[in-house]
Amino acid sequence: MNPGALDGVVVVDFSRVLAGPYATMLLGDYGAEVIKVERPDVGDDTRAWGPPYDSQGVATYFNAINRNKRSVTVDLSAPAGLEKARELVTGADIVVENFRPGTMERLGLGYDDLRRIKPDLIYCSITGFGRDGGAAMPGYDLLVQAVGGLMSVTGPAPGSPTKVGVALVDVLTGLHALSGILAALHHRDRTGEGQRVDTNLLSSLLSSMVNQASGYLGAGAVPGIMGNRHPSITPYETFDTADRPIAVAVGNDKQFAAITAELGVPEILSDSRFGSNADRVAHREALCGILGQVFRTRGADHWHEVLVKAGVPAGPINDLAEAFAFADRLGLRPVVPVPGTATPQVANPVELSATPVTYRLAPPTLKAEE
Repeated sequence: MNPGALDGVVVVDFSRVLAGPYATMLLGDYGAEVIKVERPDVGDDTRAWGPPYDSQGVATYFNAINRNKRSVTVDLSAPAGLEKARELVTGADIVVENFRPGTMERLGLGYDDLRRIKPDLIYCSITGFGRDGGAAMPGYDLLVQAVGGLMSVTGPAPGSPTKVGVALVDVLTGLHALSGILAALHHRDRTGEGQRVDTNLLSSLLSSMVNQASGYLGAGAVPGIMGNRHPSITPYETFDTADRPIAVAVGNDKQFAAITAELGVPEILSDSRFGSNADRVAHREALCGILGQVFRTRGADHWHEVLVKAGVPAGPINDLAEAFAFADRLGLRPVVPVPGTATPQVANPVELSATPVTYRLAPPTLKAEE
């Protein structure tokens, strides 16, 4: 097996639940050795987050974010446990933690403490709301979706704010943590210097609000809930068909001309209400009313086939089983086996031509204290 991109890099992972473990799993996929530090007898919180459980009785939530790691149990409330933790760090390149701000410092495991014994250490801290005014606030994804504005633009209709159906802010924060760690590794390769990497759930969400955040900052526009519609593009939403809904994402005039041709309404191209994207946004209800009548005459699979052939982004709304089957038909190989477990895993979405990701270790079992 060829060495991975991060072969030889050692990560001591004090994090638990989702954002930190997701970042460290990806580091493990790229070849790093990840040592997951867990509480004796209990382990990571997500070990108990079921159902569902796999055929071996393990919570599938834990399985989702903990491959390519080995687990050690350490009692951080005991002097011997703290000494063990320091020993692990002396052989590490990266530490990742997501305790409440101040916890690692009280334990003597803060960045300033550990860089004395490992000057080139990269130390990544993930918090909910930073280490200053929000230090006391617990960082739960639902809470951040609420206070960070995501729920205010998500839902079926105005007045019905809704969370995203997965802990998306945790995932986004894990990815931001990963990018910061990799940047710090590159800096260390050039200079020999370690550094602290800080990120938090709220800042990661605000950054990820992209066009919605920019619309507020640049134009004072405070967005609201639009269901499946887009604030700046039309038609860009879901339509009912004869059997199930279909999503249509028309992003330019060429695609708009193509969809009008395939739906048999080319005459609306000469309608001044729909001449440009800005016109279409201003007359969204009229346009989507016309298109919606046509969509209801045939099923979603029919419209998907004809629109994709015409270069119009469109697709039926799949459930998760259908989504995996769809990705498989496209040759994306979305599921991979992992040695040591009968539980399939979602493939890492990044392909590296010279140092491909590897799936070496099953999510670890919880061992006795070491």
